Amino acid sequence: MIVRAPVPDLLRPLSAVPDPVFAGELVGPGLAVEPGPGAGVAVSPVDGRVAALHPHAYVAVAGGRGVRVHLGVDTVRLDGAGFAPLVEVGATVACGQPMVRWDPVAAAAGGLRLICPVVALDATASDLSAPASGPGRAASGSPIPCQGRYFGGGAVGR
Repeated sequence: MIVRAPVPDLLRPLSAVPDPVFAGELVGPGLAVEPGPGAGVAVSPVDGRVAALHPHAYVAVAGGRGVRVHLGVDTVRLDGAGFAPLVEVGATVACGQPMVRWDPVAAAAGGLRLICPVVALDATASDLSAPASGPGRAASGSPIPCQGRYFGGGAVGR
């Protein structure tokens, strides 16, 4: 399965997320995207089904594998302000389809970090390896350059 960037810009290791739950891979392995300009719409990282949806986070499932996207760190504190879900739980989504419209400028103004964890659920570190070349850049909807059975192997979602 190929997982694509839900928001554009700088790819970071999950350890760069200033939250011990994500940085410690307690939710699962993955990486993060530090969003830049134009990050006001987060897209589905895979072709699949919306399994969970919150204003600040969502899970898309493809082939029995879930990918969680969390828009910023501690953004749950905003209680939905500045976020507008564009899909519903149970909906079938295409890779790159808009999932949530959000206001990263307002979140940053509120003192929240914008870095977005992208996590492989029900996976282990051996299912995913980060790119050896270090941080890179990704356009929204572009493949995340990771290897492993979870993020890099198998058929492209679209």
